[in-house]
Amino acid sequence: MGNPKIAILIPCYNEELTIGKVIQDFTRELPEATIYVYDNNSSDNTAAVAREHGAVVRHEPRQGKGNVVRQMFREIDADYYVMVDGDDTYPAEHVHDMLKPVMSGEVDMVIGDRLSNLTYKKENKRAFHSFGNKLVRYLIRMIYRVNVVDVLTGYRSFNRIYVKACPVIARGFEVETELTIHTIDKNWRFSEVPINYRDRPPGSESKLSTFGDGFRVLLTILSLFKDYKPLALFTLIASILLFVGIVLGITVIIDFVQTGMVERFPTAILAVGFVMAGLLALSCGLILDTVVKGWRKQYELTVSHDYSSQERFKHDDE
Repeated sequence: MGNPKIAILIPCYNEELTIGKVIQDFTRELPEATIYVYDNNSSDNTAAVAREHGAVVRHEPRQGKGNVVRQMFREIDADYYVMVDGDDTYPAEHVHDMLKPVMSGEVDMVIGDRLSNLTYKKENKRAFHSFGNKLVRYLIRMIYRVNVVDVLTGYRSFNRIYVKACPVIARGFEVETELTIHTIDKNWRFSEVPINYRDRPPGSESKLSTFGDGFRVLLTILSLFKDYKPLALFTLIASILLFVGIVLGITVIIDFVQTGMVERFPTAILAVGFVMAGLLALSCGLILDTVVKGWRKQYELTVSHDYSSQERFKHDDE
């Protein structure tokens, strides 16, 4: 396409001190792009400052970054999207590297990787954040067998088909984790581009709760594990239950072989209960796996139809 529409998406909550500079930087780098600032019930002058600097300002009354991202994806029509935080921690100079793989058709999403060049480790002053990144990365690698360096980064780019086919369920800061896992599970093409990271300027405060939001991120991983890979999850649960049941049952069987009597009825009943629970968990996993595979096929057909429609529109426009 000769003149693709590019949208810069900036979710904001009380970023009066930094939002003006973020808009200026991205306007300098991508003057042809439209910058959208979604104000999420800010109590300061974030919306006014953003409007003064030329951004299109909209409001999302439901509190939480996930709610903002969901509304952005629904409302904004463009060919390519860049999502970035309004706290001035992500340099706008990297936006060209972020967009190039998407605009060339190589990938559907690009992740801005703050960790590979160690700038996040040097700049980040918040305790446990680096540990949290490593833990989330390890869990996703263990569950999905895919190595994503920076799962929690807020700097990403997308093409249109990805944005319009992405179901955002998260309400808060766990939205980045959800986007990453959705990308892996649905076999979207993605790549990571190393970017520099800088800490917030003096007077600007992070809205991320290290423990509260960190706990929600972990719950999101487990919840999506259940939704996307139910057979693996319930097989793990079934294995634990069956193991406990068999261990308990062996002692009862040994007594029966030696004495010809079942003397420990409570243990025998407990062993049978664990085994039955394990078999039930395995059955649930098999049923849910069939349902998920059917839903995944339907999702692929829907995305393929949307992609075909978009390609026809491009050729007609050319």
